[in-house]
Amino acid sequence: MNEALSTLEQGMAGGGLDALLVTDPKHVYYLTGFASNPHERFLGLLLIRGGEPVLIVPALDAEAAHAASSVTKILTHSDTDNPYELLKSCFAGSKPGTVGIEKEHFTVNRYEQLAEAVPADAFRDIGHLLRSMRAKKTPDEVSRMKHAAELVEEVLRQGLTHVKAGVSEIELVAELEYLMKKVGASGPSFDTMVLSGPNTALPHGVPGSRIIQPGDFLMFDLGVYAAGYASDITRTFAVEEVNPKLVEIYNTVLAANEAGIAASRAGATFGSVDRAAREVIEAAGYGEYFMHRVGHGLGMDTHEYPSLHGMNGDFIETGNVFTVEPGIYVAGLGGVRIEDDVWITPEGPQTLTTMSKALTVLHL
Repeated sequence: MNEALSTLEQGMAGGGLDALLVTDPKHVYYLTGFASNPHERFLGLLLIRGGEPVLIVPALDAEAAHAASSVTKILTHSDTDNPYELLKSCFAGSKPGTVGIEKEHFTVNRYEQLAEAVPADAFRDIGHLLRSMRAKKTPDEVSRMKHAAELVEEVLRQGLTHVKAGVSEIELVAELEYLMKKVGASGPSFDTMVLSGPNTALPHGVPGSRIIQPGDFLMFDLGVYAAGYASDITRTFAVEEVNPKLVEIYNTVLAANEAGIAASRAGATFGSVDRAAREVIEAAGYGEYFMHRVGHGLGMDTHEYPSLHGMNGDFIETGNVFTVEPGIYVAGLGGVRIEDDVWITPEGPQTLTTMSKALTVLHL
C-alpha cells in the first residue's frame, strides 16, 4: 500500500470511520495513481476498515486502471449496471456504522443512491482529512510542480514574441494556449488571462478584442497542467512607453510580492503572508486598490487549501505550496499583479517560478 493510502487509513481509524468512499477523480488519482475523467459514470475508491482497498471504475477504463493503479482489487461496471449495487456487495451484507464521504463532491442524487444501497448509521465528511494530506506536498509532487512552472514560463517567453502591432488580447490567449500543448503541457490549468491598458485594472478581467497599444501595461496570468499538477504565474509588462504612475504602482507591487514571499515560513500563519504584502501597499497609499487575498494553495487544483487571506490563523507547514500574488488596480489607469508559486522548505520559502520580475518594456 502506498504512503498516501496508509495515511488515509490511519485517519479513518482515528476518526472512528468504519468505511470511507473517495469519489473525486483527482483524489482517486492522488491515492491510487489512476487518472480518469469518468464524466457521468461512477468512479470510487472504497476503504473498509481491516479490508483490502477496492477501486470501482467504469468498464471502459478497466485496462487503464489495472495498468496505473497501486490498488490491485478493481471492480468494473458497465453502462447498464447499477454501480451502487456493486458498492453494496463490497460490504458482504453487513451494515457499516459510520462511512466517510466527500460531501463537497457528492450530489444529492448520488448521496441518496448511496444511502439506499449502503444504509450506514451515519455519513461523515472527509474533506478536511484529504485537504490536510494534500496541503503537504511530497518531493515527487514538488518535482512535478517545478516542471509545470518551467513549462508555463517557457510558454510565456515564447508568447511575448507575439506581442506585435495590431495584435489583440484574445489573439495572444490563442497563441499561449497553442504553445502550452507544443511545449508538452497537458493544457491550461485555468482560463488564460491577457489584459491590456485600462483592462489591467480588472483583477479577473476577460480577454477581448482590444488591440495592444503603446503606453499600455500588459498583464499575463496563466498556468498549465503537467503530470497532474498545476502552475500559476502572473507577470506584467510595459509596452513601448512607461507611464511614471504605473511604474510607481509596479514597484510597490513588486515590493509587496517580495515581502509576502519573505513572510512565507513554516510556523507563521497564512494570514501573516497577506498582511506582510498588504502593509507595503497600504504604506504606499494604495491600500484601497488591493481588494483580494494575497494567494491560494496550489497543487492538483489551481485553487486549493489554504486561502491566504489576512484572517487565516492556520499555521504554515513545511511542504506547503501556495501563490503570492499582490496587485494594485486603479480604474481608468490600469493595474499590476505579480504572482509566484512558493514552496515551503525547512530552510525557508523557495519560488518554483523563476522568471524575472524586473519591469520589462516590450516593443511592438
